[in-house]
Amino acid sequence: MTVLSGWGRYPRAETRLVAPRDPGAVAGLHRAFSGFVARGNGRAYGDAAIGADTTLALRGLDRFVAFDPGTGLLEVEAGVLLSEIIDLFLPRGFFPFVVPGTRLVTVGGAVAADVHGKNHHVEGGFGQHVESLDLVLADGAEVTCSRGAHPELFAATVGGMGLTGTILRATIRLRRVETGWMRQRTVAAPDLDAAMAALEGAGSATYAVAWIDCLARGAGLGRSLVYCAEHATRADLDALGPGTPPMPPVRRSALAVPFDMPGFTLNRVSVSAFNAVYYRRGQAAAGPDHLAAWQPYFFPLDGVGDWNRIYGPRGFVQHQCVLPKAASRAALGALLDRVSRLGSPSFLAVLKLLGPGSGLISFPMEGYTLALDLPASAQNLALLAELDDIVRTAGGRLYLAKDARQTRATFEAGYGDAADRFRSLRRETGAAHKIVSAQSRRLGL
Repeated sequence: MTVLSGWGRYPRAETRLVAPRDPGAVAGLHRAFSGFVARGNGRAYGDAAIGADTTLALRGLDRFVAFDPGTGLLEVEAGVLLSEIIDLFLPRGFFPFVVPGTRLVTVGGAVAADVHGKNHHVEGGFGQHVESLDLVLADGAEVTCSRGAHPELFAATVGGMGLTGTILRATIRLRRVETGWMRQRTVAAPDLDAAMAALEGAGSATYAVAWIDCLARGAGLGRSLVYCAEHATRADLDALGPGTPPMPPVRRSALAVPFDMPGFTLNRVSVSAFNAVYYRRGQAAAGPDHLAAWQPYFFPLDGVGDWNRIYGPRGFVQHQCVLPKAASRAALGALLDRVSRLGSPSFLAVLKLLGPGSGLISFPMEGYTLALDLPASAQNLALLAELDDIVRTAGGRLYLAKDARQTRATFEAGYGDAADRFRSLRRETGAAHKIVSAQSRRLGL
């Protein structure tokens, strides 16, 4: 048995770990085991990719199958990382339509979580750019599903956290880009209202995200830096950086957190000081468009290896919610006020606009999503239960890919009828008692 956790390192659970090296072996594992779920690169934050009894580690299924440069359609095995796709295809003028905050996720994991990026308000989630999936069902049968073939199964698999079957291969669509640079503009927002206005005003921008100082209080509650961007064209390079090469140099991670930081490292004083400096630097850089390399814009934390160790040996939890637009302002104010009053040191707080979801139990809905990282402690877990109450009252829900501790009642309130339809499909396909993660057991899925 192996003790596994997600990226947040909380909770930890024992499971049997099996790592097939060939797609053909997966069907046999489905027949041999029960209480299993697939796992990619382990970047789900909580217990979604830990099997109740057995975990199928699919990182070894990492082959590129086919690519059509005329359509941008790429077929890969489920264990291929987004970083591998970017490394291979960006120099050829292609980039994934949707990327989350780390490029170190597998394609299978990206589909299962229906990951969203800084462009969901314009271009939707990862699943909206998936053409088809090869899926091994609970009984070992393999099917290909898409919007035209087995559409209900396809919709349940996108965002279904691996609970409909094991994804073997996916065909996804890449976008054409001219350079590896981003044309970025920074807006310094002195409070929450200004931050929301800036995000609303950036509705036509392909990418938009706000970093929030979640410890700011009073008139500065919700002060933020809003980053808007587009893929830079060659004409942009000529205008903003004459002589700039089309592809920025690839930055390999030179920094890493070598050990678990002591629990007292992140506290109100240290995080408040960091936030103040970060906001002032962003404020000074606000203004006209400038060029930013793709890596720091999309994946700033990938530049620090093992950054989850910053939170110490007990790990951390992320509370990521989405709130319907009509209730967003009041609920966001209440969430930030509660966190700032308690002084919990959320080192990372991000606000984005989302559009409608695509999968049956995909996380997004039209509204605002707020993500907060907090050290895993008794005090913070109690705080998160209070934040859940605010989210439920507002008609929102929590992101399953980041969840490590929500109750079944919170899940039911957020996903409602969609969760019931998802359970029905799992029963009909034989997955309900066969494909079981620690998370699905906790939430009654």
